[in-house]
Amino acid sequence: MTTTFITGANKSLGYETARRLIEAGHTVIAGARDPERGRAAADALGARFVQIDVTDDASVAAAAADVAAHEGTVDVLINNAGVFGPHIPADQLTADDANEVFGINVVGIVRVTHAFLPLVRKSAHPVIVNVSSGMGSFTLTQDATRAEGINIAPLYTASKAAVTMLTTQYAKSWPGIKVNAADPGYTATDFNGHSGPQTVTEGTDAIVALATMGPDGPTGTFVDRNGAMPW
Repeated sequence: MTTTFITGANKSLGYETARRLIEAGHTVIAGARDPERGRAAADALGARFVQIDVTDDASVAAAAADVAAHEGTVDVLINNAGVFGPHIPADQLTADDANEVFGINVVGIVRVTHAFLPLVRKSAHPVIVNVSSGMGSFTLTQDATRAEGINIAPLYTASKAAVTMLTTQYAKSWPGIKVNAADPGYTATDFNGHSGPQTVTEGTDAIVALATMGPDGPTGTFVDRNGAMPW
């Protein structure tokens, strides 16, 4: 049985990822910051809920200890929790705004991965999936024919570029662990007022594919539902 831990699993991409992986036979631990919403989501999914605030050392350590005590190992770690940040002009962005966005989107991944790494290393075929974005692609954000090149979001784009680079560096550091980044694509979620053209199921295609790949699967890649993404 494959044991999978997902951050931000109470809604949108995280919830749909959990649903699909449970359907595929995974034992899913649904992590969420809000206990009431997280528990309700886990109950609806048939998952086990574990409270986790990716910005808080004590919360993340407690979550890892909880999983160590109950499941003992994590085969697939999905770092999904993230925020877009304030929808304001670039000249109004502050250091506090940057600390919030990077604190969740990037530092949160480092914090969770560090805490859960001993559990991941116990797996026979360990996998880490980091949810990045095409908005973090240098190539796509310079293409005026793409949504990524039209929309301006300095903190979100920079944070997701950092997520993708962090993924490749982790993959190099840990040859025994498959570490990959997924771009959900422009999906209808809370991030965009549900304006994206893709369904939430389509948006989880790449995440689910990376989470369910075999031991011969790739590492250090950045993919969407159609294949390799440009850096």
